[in-house]
Amino acid sequence: MIFIGIALLIAAGLALVVSSDAGALMGLTQQQTGQVVALLLVLILIAGGAFARRRPASELISALVLWIGIFVVAITGYAYRDEIMNVATRVYGELTPGQPIVDGHTGRVSFRRGLSGHFQVDAKINGIKIPLIFDTGASAMVLNNDDAKKAGIDVARLRYDTAVSTANGMGRAAVVRIADIDVGGIVRHDIRAYVTEGGALDTSLLGMTFLETLSRYAVSQNSLELTN
Repeated sequence: MIFIGIALLIAAGLALVVSSDAGALMGLTQQQTGQVVALLLVLILIAGGAFARRRPASELISALVLWIGIFVVAITGYAYRDEIMNVATRVYGELTPGQPIVDGHTGRVSFRRGLSGHFQVDAKINGIKIPLIFDTGASAMVLNNDDAKKAGIDVARLRYDTAVSTANGMGRAAVVRIADIDVGGIVRHDIRAYVTEGGALDTSLLGMTFLETLSRYAVSQNSLELTN
């Protein structure tokens, strides 16, 4: 009972700090501090149940240290929740290259560099998921024949009358218009692109006819950032 009384006094003291608008506590706003106080009070009441029965002093001290640790971790985790989310997002990007990481505040879309050294960008072309490689050296978007078929383009009716240079050497391509492309929520319509003939290209390219519609794109170390 003594422990519960002391704990309640501590919670009351923290509540007084909040109500008196004493400023930020550990970098938290007044509203955030009030939420932390509520969390502490719940944890204190739970801890009080653990101390309700008589136990050896060494066991009580160990339990007290444990609960103090839990309180510190809870407060620290809440105070740095934005930083923790950023780290978690980066880890997710490393494990799933090609998946867009969308910043809900700025609308910026980022991708992590893959083990191959390239930036894979998983886009939706005409509603179909197509993996692309970011390539500023490509003057336009380029789809290989298989990806064009998946996107609903009738490749048999195209005129492959444009010479193009690819990683596989020289090839021929046809000019098309992509009705819709969605890259991490950045949507564009009627984008000029090329479709290569046969096996002229292994992986489709996210080229300049899409990139030049953005307000900004940037590469920094292992991150690609696209801004609508």
